[in-house]
Amino acid sequence: MEKIKILVDSTSDFPKEQMKEWNVDIVPLYVNWPDGTSEKDDTRDFEELKRFYEKLKSAPELPKSSQPSVEDWKQKYNELKEQGYDGVLVITISTAMSGTFNSASLAAKEVDIPVRVVDSKMASTAISPMARYARELINLGVDLETVAQELEKKIAAKGFGAFFYVQDFNFLVKGGRVSKFAGFVGSLLKIRVGIYINEEGNMVPFTKTRGFKAIVDELIKKAESEGFTKDSVVDLYMVSCDNMEELKEIEKILREHYRVNNVYYTPTGKVISTHVGPGQAGFGIEKY
Repeated sequence: MEKIKILVDSTSDFPKEQMKEWNVDIVPLYVNWPDGTSEKDDTRDFEELKRFYEKLKSAPELPKSSQPSVEDWKQKYNELKEQGYDGVLVITISTAMSGTFNSASLAAKEVDIPVRVVDSKMASTAISPMARYARELINLGVDLETVAQELEKKIAAKGFGAFFYVQDFNFLVKGGRVSKFAGFVGSLLKIRVGIYINEEGNMVPFTKTRGFKAIVDELIKKAESEGFTKDSVVDLYMVSCDNMEELKEIEKILREHYRVNNVYYTPTGKVISTHVGPGQAGFGIEKY
């Protein structure tokens, strides 16, 4: 059996508790502040992230994010070779949102260890179940290339999804991650905007409401329209940016709608938080 490491980038908002079990490591993106300072998106510690959320709330101007460099990826690949790995599976944020896939792919050509890079066509906790699925195949003795191909098939078949809402749409607009869609322009303070990631890997706002129950109903309707139908057997990956209270309520509602195998909780990392803003909540989902 090949010894294969799974790498994800830090936009995966990967559940810290699963890193060891699924043999996953994280390559960080960067947060670049207007004053010229830069910091790695390299923590999954909730208390550290809480401090970052507070910093975002008080920032007069939002930071920008940047992808890992080719050298960052090369260094990680070479470390894994030295540790005795036979190959590396990399799962990155959608190419529609970041150049991370490209830098990981370029680096793969410059190292002496087999590396296969997969475009998740997703972001945040929709990436985490992809790592779970890949590890399941690896543990069955499936080779690196076949694992990547099977994962790409499940991505194309919409086996994974991401559905969430933001409470300050301006974070997404300022971050350049969504367009100013008709009906979503202007101040949307205190209005929850529903977002999903489409098959091209773009974040798309699809609804807006004032009430919590209304937005969760809309998220579930959208999930159903994307193939995650009522009573499907699923895993849930609950994610929020400083909004754990509502996140727990979302889980309760989802449990009434789906046959849930496993539930994982995770906070948004620094890069995703910069784009969605405090108050965001939602879920990644994998169907069996």
